[in-house]
Amino acid sequence: MKNKLHISVVVAAMCAASNNAWSQSSLTLYGLVDGGINFLSNAQTGKSQGALTGHSKVSIQDGTLGGLNASRFGILGTEDLGGGLSAIFKLESGFAINSGALGQGSDLFGRQARVGLRSNQFGTISLGRQYDPAIAFIRPFTIAAQLAGFMGTHVGDMDDLDDSHYFDSSITYTSLDYNGVVFGGMYGVGGVAGSPGRDQTWALGGGYTNGPIALGINYLNAQNPNFSYFGGNPASGTTATSNNLGSLGSATEAQANPIYAGYASAHTLQSIAAGGSYAVGRATLGVTYSNTQFRSLGDTGMSGPNPFGYGGNVTFSNAEVNFRYQITPVLLAGIAYDYTHSSGADGRPGAVYQQGAAGLNYALSKQTNLYAAVVFQHASGTDSLNQPAVADITGQTASANNHQLAVRIGLQARF
Repeated sequence: MKNKLHISVVVAAMCAASNNAWSQSSLTLYGLVDGGINFLSNAQTGKSQGALTGHSKVSIQDGTLGGLNASRFGILGTEDLGGGLSAIFKLESGFAINSGALGQGSDLFGRQARVGLRSNQFGTISLGRQYDPAIAFIRPFTIAAQLAGFMGTHVGDMDDLDDSHYFDSSITYTSLDYNGVVFGGMYGVGGVAGSPGRDQTWALGGGYTNGPIALGINYLNAQNPNFSYFGGNPASGTTATSNNLGSLGSATEAQANPIYAGYASAHTLQSIAAGGSYAVGRATLGVTYSNTQFRSLGDTGMSGPNPFGYGGNVTFSNAEVNFRYQITPVLLAGIAYDYTHSSGADGRPGAVYQQGAAGLNYALSKQTNLYAAVVFQHASGTDSLNQPAVADITGQTASANNHQLAVRIGLQARF
């Protein structure tokens, strides 16, 4: 086929006493390649005399860091078992176009690896490395999913609305569509001997679509999130002294994640997210809200380091409003404003992150499109590293001061 390599074969499955049954199997190879040129202001380069230093930079980046979508390839498989039941599997690998290296900690199928059963009467259940339901029920309402890509994600993607978190050894269920209502859940087995609850994750979500209105809601709970939530790649480390949330910084290195790297000792992370959109003609208005909490800080034995001696809980409240307009059948434009407030730990001052994003997408064909995205972020208050908050656009190097601008021009091709 022109847009997909689709291989279908029919094989004999079983012979019953009274008749022959046949099983239809199919394999589909698919993929996406996204590359572009990025400009980033105030990128941290280190520290000098106790102060952060930074410079603007221009780079060619894969979609994983700043593009509309992360580059990937995958295989879908389906076998009809009869009676409305099918066996399914999906294997998906991320990669960087600059080097050809595998993504997700160099896992061969680090994005997804799952197998399951799909029933025309009961829905779909699958096992393996998977996403939580927020990707299906909330992410479509964000500017990141529509036009701005990973750069337009809510700060640090802590609410997982841009699929940067993966859940190993998980079980998921997705229902059928009941007059516009779909629901699902995920349970990730911690797999720690003698401690069944350690590193476990679970989530419940649902969505509703009726004409121009679409709604979604999701709840996620992760025990020892430094490992179960932020440590989903092999390269993240496996010991309780590791800090998978990001570097805590030093006198000589730039900080990888100042927004919440200091909260690695949280025993639990919970996130409640909701979203919706309303379409009128060519225009669509979308909103999302999420409340993400790092709970019971100070769990240094099982979760992670706590160099600042934090205790209690920290809450991040995030709200996004966006607007997009289909200018022509091949040209889509949109803008968004995102606001994030952190409560701070132990009654200490928190931080505020305000972010604006705009995007333009031009379809060259059904499979190929050119796009441009602009994201500006401003930070204030005190961040998780107990320092004046710096801007940190998702997927980019954190800023050396409280503001940062990122611009990308990219090309994306699907097959």
